[in-house]
Amino acid sequence: MNNQTVLNYKVGSAITSPLSILSKRDNVSKVRDTTPPEILFLTSYPPRECGIATYSQDLIEALNNQFTDSFSLKVCALEPGNAHNKYPSEVKYVLNTNDSLQYIELAQAINTDKRIKLVMVQHEFGLFQHGEGVDFLKFLYRLTKPIVVAFHTVLPKPDAILKLKVCHIAAACESMIVMTHNASEILATDYDIQPEKVTVIPHGTHLVPHLNKDSLKEKYGLIGRKVLSTFGLLSSGKSIETTLDALPTIIAQHPNIIFLVIGKTHSGVVQSEGEQYRKMLEAKVVELRLQNHVKFINRYLSLKDLLEYLQLTDIYLFTSKDPNQAVSGTFSYAMSCGCPIISTPIPHAKEVLRDDTGIIIDFQNSKQLAEGVNRLMGDDALRMSVSANSLQQIVPTVWENSANAHALLLQKIVEKVDKSFESSDLENIPTAYNQNPQYTEGSNPETSGGVKKPSPRSEKIKLNYRIPTLNLEHVKKMTTDVGIIQFSIINQPDITTGYTLDDNARALVATCMHYECTGDEKDIEYINTYLNFLKFCQQNDGDFLNYVDSDRQFTEQNYETNLSDSNGRALWALGFLISKSKILPARFVTTAKSIVQKALPLAETMHSTRAMAFTLKGLYYANFESQSPEYTALIKTFADRLVQMYRHEAEHNWQWFESYLTYGNSILPEAMLCAYLETGDIIYKQIAQDSFDFLLSLTFNEKGIKVISNRSWLQKGEEAAPHGEQPIDVAYTILALDKFYNVFKEADYMHKMTSAFNWFLGKNHLNQIIYNPCTGGCYDGLEDTHVNLNQGSESTLSYLMARLTIEKY
Repeated sequence: MNNQTVLNYKVGSAITSPLSILSKRDNVSKVRDTTPPEILFLTSYPPRECGIATYSQDLIEALNNQFTDSFSLKVCALEPGNAHNKYPSEVKYVLNTNDSLQYIELAQAINTDKRIKLVMVQHEFGLFQHGEGVDFLKFLYRLTKPIVVAFHTVLPKPDAILKLKVCHIAAACESMIVMTHNASEILATDYDIQPEKVTVIPHGTHLVPHLNKDSLKEKYGLIGRKVLSTFGLLSSGKSIETTLDALPTIIAQHPNIIFLVIGKTHSGVVQSEGEQYRKMLEAKVVELRLQNHVKFINRYLSLKDLLEYLQLTDIYLFTSKDPNQAVSGTFSYAMSCGCPIISTPIPHAKEVLRDDTGIIIDFQNSKQLAEGVNRLMGDDALRMSVSANSLQQIVPTVWENSANAHALLLQKIVEKVDKSFESSDLENIPTAYNQNPQYTEGSNPETSGGVKKPSPRSEKIKLNYRIPTLNLEHVKKMTTDVGIIQFSIINQPDITTGYTLDDNARALVATCMHYECTGDEKDIEYINTYLNFLKFCQQNDGDFLNYVDSDRQFTEQNYETNLSDSNGRALWALGFLISKSKILPARFVTTAKSIVQKALPLAETMHSTRAMAFTLKGLYYANFESQSPEYTALIKTFADRLVQMYRHEAEHNWQWFESYLTYGNSILPEAMLCAYLETGDIIYKQIAQDSFDFLLSLTFNEKGIKVISNRSWLQKGEEAAPHGEQPIDVAYTILALDKFYNVFKEADYMHKMTSAFNWFLGKNHLNQIIYNPCTGGCYDGLEDTHVNLNQGSESTLSYLMARLTIEKY
């Protein structure tokens, strides 16, 4: 039996007195303060088939996946009657929204439960229509806990009664969430709601693996077909007939078209009119002779199946005829799968669709729909461009980012106020909004004093990001029998960009780290591939070339670019492999040593700052296995050169080796620390600490890490450029912090290591994820307004090294 507290009944049991159930919770006040704050969601919830139910389940899952031990998320499931659904364990209460008494009992239960710190309501007027919404409003005013209300529908130009309802809800809550900027503007202009009370958090979307379209079409028996689709719970408001009427014109130009109508009929529609609408559509299909071009998928699909259907879709059609439909989850899901979209002009579409992301048509205009489909189907390049632009537009809305935005808002509210109401406030709520002369048009409790009485509270929500599981899928996808490919388009390897020594050196380090951590024997094959690539790049004189094309030919770029840093990275990777001699096959260590030995004569001539630092690190690691006087001497040579550079440039406000900060800065103090550990020379230790603390002072603040921009390096005496952060710089900082913490055991290094890693998970200036847990790839950069969605080798391997570094903690 489920363990929900159910007002008036328990699921699967006989009806029970609500007071007898609530009395079992008298020990709530004895709950230890160490339990995480509880957030109660008031919402419809699966197995109830409802868009808001699915939305809430996705949001709660995202919050739980993104954060650990930060809060406990529970649900009060809404039902229009005693449906006796079998709910999952997170459902704590069930409210019959048609029973006035249950609203009172629920408010009492929430107020006496000290675990509950905040109530979050997913609001749709249809969910609370009993008693003209008065029962719901009285419930809000009885609550002594902070309230957040997410409005799924915001109607423009309200009449006096509707405006009053919304204003009373606004006055009762601490914050309101809407999903579009258009909805926020309507609340401000049409309802006089204070803008600072409203937060825009777009409808969440799922990360998808972007599977091969042809493979998916083969799986679903659609090979050779161009696919149009629409999905959602079916009702006449979807206006599917708009597409059916357009199909003859479309088929005339594209006879391989098939239109998928995905989804069962809305349960409310079935109750009121049965399958009347679906039968009308089926009859129209026969009338227009479209049987070979239309397929009804009359069932509630699993998320996996739904996303696969959307990924194989060539054009998604959204034909709702409701001009006030503020937002559509189906619309968002289609964009997240890269579907070019043709849509009617609902506010959501007008806000997110631009000329390069889709086509907007008039309501119920089959002619415009046919023209739009034929235009996109007739131009593959245009359709692919629109698809790529849609992905870039929608990525900020992925559930992981929605979870970040919700968590930050909940944290802010719980820390800000302790909301309480006097019992007399309930007397001010009219029994019917159109029967009380006290509430006339223009009366707005939100702007005329309101009823809430805020005061400081001691509760806090500490956001602890959940560490993703280790995932090498994208690394493996990017790797051929030659090596790891340099770049990708989104998450698809782009073999035309070839290979680099840089990336394969990083891959060698990361895979050795993974093998040491997991003992996964599959890593051996990949280590062999990357090691052989490094050997292939070494020339007869011991030097390395960096750039290799898809045909394994060295490119002209090798002779136009300074390759010192690439050579240093190669020696770092080789030395790191040698340091794992106790766990790796002996042949790997022998090969690595021979490559290093061949490279040393030229390596000694290095004077590039980072090339020396990388090489120094590599030799330091190589000396783990057995002390080599030659390696030690070269470590000291490089360290002395870095000391001279530091002494030349360093001054009171600039404790650094150069007159500027560029990329991979933390490698320099880390190399100096390695030199100290190898030689015991105190000057190396002092410069390592001073330079690293100086770097940290420029890249960390109270909000987290912000590494030096790759747009414009930081010159001595100048201000840092605001944006353009690369995963590789964050990863190198984490590697250095790990080394410094192991040596000095200072807690601040550990704190900064955690903070820096959280940058990948959304603790950055956009509050957006940089690591993609769906693919195992990492986005290529964080810009001022967006994330670069391509998941190349450098960024993915940088994340992996950072992730493996914190694994031991």
